[in-house]
Amino acid sequence: MITLTDMFCGAGGSSTGAIQVPGVSVRLAMNHWDLAIETHNTNHPDADHALADISAADPRRYPKTDILWASPECTNHSVARGKKRNADSTPDLFGETLPDEAADRSRATMWDVPRFAEHHRYRAIITENVVDAARWVLFPAWLQAMALLGYEHQVVYLNSMHAQAAGLPAPQSRDRMYVVFWLKGNRAPDLNRWTRPHAYCSTCDETVTAMQGWKKPQPWGRYRFQYVWRCPNVACRNAVVEPAWLPASSAIDWNIEGERIGDRDRPLAAKTMARVQAGLDKFCAPFTAEVAGNTFERRPGVRTWSVDDVLRTLHTTPSKALLVPAGGTWNESATSVNDVMRARTTRENEGLLVPVEGRDGKVAASTAEPMRTMTTRNETAFVVPMRANNVPKLVEQPYDTFAANGNHHGLALAQSISIDDCQFRMLSPTEITRGMAFTEGYVMLGTKREQVRLAGNAVTPPAARDLVSAVAESLGVAA
Repeated sequence: MITLTDMFCGAGGSSTGAIQVPGVSVRLAMNHWDLAIETHNTNHPDADHALADISAADPRRYPKTDILWASPECTNHSVARGKKRNADSTPDLFGETLPDEAADRSRATMWDVPRFAEHHRYRAIITENVVDAARWVLFPAWLQAMALLGYEHQVVYLNSMHAQAAGLPAPQSRDRMYVVFWLKGNRAPDLNRWTRPHAYCSTCDETVTAMQGWKKPQPWGRYRFQYVWRCPNVACRNAVVEPAWLPASSAIDWNIEGERIGDRDRPLAAKTMARVQAGLDKFCAPFTAEVAGNTFERRPGVRTWSVDDVLRTLHTTPSKALLVPAGGTWNESATSVNDVMRARTTRENEGLLVPVEGRDGKVAASTAEPMRTMTTRNETAFVVPMRANNVPKLVEQPYDTFAANGNHHGLALAQSISIDDCQFRMLSPTEITRGMAFTEGYVMLGTKREQVRLAGNAVTPPAARDLVSAVAESLGVAA
């Protein structure tokens, strides 16, 4: 049995992914936030738990394991970090604030990785962080410290919507950097085998194992911005291909009804309303959009996307009211729920808008059901991002990244006649947890805002599963 230490375990996304690998068990989980430890222990009772300020902890106090998974502080490197105010001390849409220990992830720093590695001599180490951490001025020195301790490494840039080697991916577009270390002389993990998704090449007319195609010589960055996936065959001249994804709609509970916008006691922010209208104009179908509070605002339609897309990256602020950007964030436009979710953050930045026909008895329906009879009025839904640089999307697309500082997506179900007749609500903590690809029934403790932070700060289990699979295979465990 391969044993693993989960340093800064959070809610347990990395642990959840790790134990999905045959022959791997989590022996120790560490965190400085008591609620995170309670949540982890609730879902992983077989692991030992340490509530500690990791940067002040003595490595000799803790048992040695084969693998270290470390998720050091990332918010100082992240584009989701706020610049002007402390969002954690400001009441959110639920009227809740967060304790200091929830916000202070910096207690587990990058330097704790070589400090613990020096004592325990782990056989392999996986360090997760945001992509921008590679631009940290001390990143080369940090890598050199690990080299001096006898470790070789490979840097992996992986979007969670493409972590599908050992199972389903996350329905969220969440770019992260993973630095995988192994002791010199040991077998190197075959990371290409475990991180290259399958994609259909229309030119070759076959499904291929895609390869990363970097736009600049130096490999670094996010999917679509700094790299794309390409067919490995020369016959098509390495054509750009698109791996399959899970849509944001797979994480949405369609039984939860939104509130009619015209009936709200507290009107939606002007920017959110503009994004809703832009999403209606663009999709006339279910879309997700970012909620208000975005620092950098562009034209409203940029921040809506279909719910058929993946989710944007999830963070720790409740922000996904399916999926309309509700202001005050860097997402600007709604997206379809057929897309992946945007990356989740720790704040609530998105709402669900459901355009409903203006007749009694018309309610939102699951995207698994047949499409309703189309009339001359649009009756579908889209996701409205509530951050400054995202657009409304259809529910067939993935979510944008969920961030840890709030819920930035709203679900809009609306029709073309009047915005006031549209239904709008924020994504629930359960939907955010699903958007992070936690297993069904995973328990998040605390207030709604704390649950959003726990989920948004987490590692998506599919990414941990595939990377731990690669490492376990190199250590002699058949994954």
